[in-house]
Amino acid sequence: MGELRKPFLLLALLAITLVVGLEWGSSLLTGGGDAGGALLSGAPDLGVDVGEVGRISEPSGRGTGYLALVDVVALWTTGLFCLSLLLSDRVQGRVQGVATLVFAVLLILASLVLLVTVFVELTVMVSLLLAVPFGTLAYLALWGFFPVGEASLLLGLVLALKLVWAGLLLLAQPRFLQNKGLVLLALTTLVCTVLLEFLHRLVPVILVSILDDVGALVFAVVALVWGLVLLVGSIPSVVKAVRATATAR
Repeated sequence: MGELRKPFLLLALLAITLVVGLEWGSSLLTGGGDAGGALLSGAPDLGVDVGEVGRISEPSGRGTGYLALVDVVALWTTGLFCLSLLLSDRVQGRVQGVATLVFAVLLILASLVLLVTVFVELTVMVSLLLAVPFGTLAYLALWGFFPVGEASLLLGLVLALKLVWAGLLLLAQPRFLQNKGLVLLALTTLVCTVLLEFLHRLVPVILVSILDDVGALVFAVVALVWGLVLLVGSIPSVVKAVRATATAR
């Protein structure tokens, strides 16, 4: 890999690992607060009277967590770059193809399962919202308020870490810019993060949960596409590894 600067590459791995960790832990970092007061002030916009409201908890949402489906691809790719520091090109070529094939299959399966999950939830959300008044009341009780501020802070931190990750990769090896797949992956994850923040700010707070699920649905599809790309890309390496093993025997 030529003039590879190892410290920057390892720091890039750390940055993208933190990103995935924050996204996976987003359900613990956001939501759960008391949203009763905000629900009382926002419900009239939908034309319903919620009456007396007890403790209503903010939903943590799925969007930020589903971002990890996309960013785990960036983590995997960065990890493979770091693997080149430990293994010879010959050994890495054999290991990388098989490992990427397994990773791609797991990513595709996970994306499909989570895609179905969020699609079902989104359908329930919209159905309840439109079933005035009792369905709407049920929707408001479950998803009628969203921690937009907390989610925004978390997404801002995630976006900053992604920019650090991209910058560290360039510092580690400027020729990474010539890797079209890596550049497209970096743009994909950055755009997805900005998109989720945009969706959170697009509608009144009582409807944010719906658009948050829309974002999660998009991210599951994007992750599925990347999984297929990795799967197809790993096949030639696997074939070469099998042939090399057969020849050695």
